[in-house]
Amino acid sequence: MRRSLAGVALAVTSMVALSFLIPLGALVMSLVKAQAVTAAEQRAAALAPILTLTTDPSALRESAASLDPAQQLVIHLPADAAPLGSSKAPAELLERAQQGRESISQEIPGGWICLQPVVLPGDRVAVIENFVPEEELTHGVKESWAVMAFLAVALIGGSVLVADRLGSKVVRSSKKLAQASRALGQGDLDTRVDPVGPRELRDAGVAFNAMAHRMTELLAVERELVADLSHRLRTPLTALHLASERMAGTPESARVEAAVGELEAELRAIIAAARTPLAVGPMGQGMLGTEPSAGHDSAGAAGAAGTAGPRCEAADVVRRRTTFWSVLAEQQNRCCTVDVTQEPTAVALSDDDVAAVVDALIGNIFRHTAPGTPFGVQVVRTAQAVELVVEDGGPGIPEPELALSRGSSTGSTGLGLDIAGRAATATGGSVHIGRGPLGGARITVSFTLAPQAPADRGRRISRRRPTWPAWSARPRWPRWPKRLRWLRRR
Repeated sequence: MRRSLAGVALAVTSMVALSFLIPLGALVMSLVKAQAVTAAEQRAAALAPILTLTTDPSALRESAASLDPAQQLVIHLPADAAPLGSSKAPAELLERAQQGRESISQEIPGGWICLQPVVLPGDRVAVIENFVPEEELTHGVKESWAVMAFLAVALIGGSVLVADRLGSKVVRSSKKLAQASRALGQGDLDTRVDPVGPRELRDAGVAFNAMAHRMTELLAVERELVADLSHRLRTPLTALHLASERMAGTPESARVEAAVGELEAELRAIIAAARTPLAVGPMGQGMLGTEPSAGHDSAGAAGAAGTAGPRCEAADVVRRRTTFWSVLAEQQNRCCTVDVTQEPTAVALSDDDVAAVVDALIGNIFRHTAPGTPFGVQVVRTAQAVELVVEDGGPGIPEPELALSRGSSTGSTGLGLDIAGRAATATGGSVHIGRGPLGGARITVSFTLAPQAPADRGRRISRRRPTWPAWSARPRWPRWPKRLRWLRRR
């Protein structure tokens, strides 16, 4: 903007200066020429009275020298006498002045000629000639033009400087407002701007501060509501505690009691997190920050974010979560196949975020397919991404595009696929829904690979292949994931 304002000032001031300089320069040249011609005519007129008194050549030369030190005055005496001085007048002009007794003042090659006829006694005619060379006609014109050009350049430079200073205030205010907007978009809710600059930008700054304040208030109210809703869940938890106590002595009582304890611990964690000051989590940083673009640019952006932010091995998280779900799958006679790559699968997400995706996708299978329906989980490493593939043998998803919209699916909230979509977008990846070999839905979540951490560069990461399938043995009841992701619906 500063460059644009300076360019406008330069163009306008240049046009104004030229519109004045060109006529003024012509006027100066005309005035100098008129002054030189007028001075020549006055010298010739001053010599005329002397010529009427005497025709003595020596006296006339002395008088001409006193009037014109440059010796441009020439006297043409009658009776074909030799001219007193070096004449530069053309013969036809001289004859016209003598015969017609006409005063002549006109331009000739090399300068300007002035012829003044003088009538002597005896009806004789003498002619006084005064030649003005070209140098005297333009004397001081170049200097005047140089002064005017200097003043015009100074005027243009001053106007450009003033426009640049005025534009710098506007640009500075705009930059501060843009920086504050980016900071607010990246999760810094304490960002405010100092309204400065023109009135319009000050109004924009005041509106931005009001918007940020209102946004902070709304988020605080929302978090308080989450804490209150979580607190209300403690009542049914108390009933579950009493029910588990009545089940004392049964094989399932210990497991139910442990599950209820885990659930209560998670509720306390949710309430504590909701009561903490507002902040943006890792997935929020990925989505609220610079949005990844397509192709390699998105991979680079996501990778750069992953280096400074959260980082985890997606394959390890998938193994842990499939181990948890395999217990429930065995109870419902579901065939669960797991194929996880042994290659490094570092992504720019936390363990909880990847676990939320796995729990959401597998939880959808248990909620929306009949017991005994097989499903499979696969993790594949490509050149630029890690692909998590979850497929089942159920009826599938009839409208994949609608299913990816949160709350748009019939009989479902769409939260599960929305969690997967947000996590994939945070790393620059995507979600694709299709049909798999089992006949049901096949959901592919692509996470862009995070760049290799500095501590891991130059050394090879080795992983020990497990000697038992994830579903072959019933492990002890695993720790439930944080935030109760298995309760989330689509």
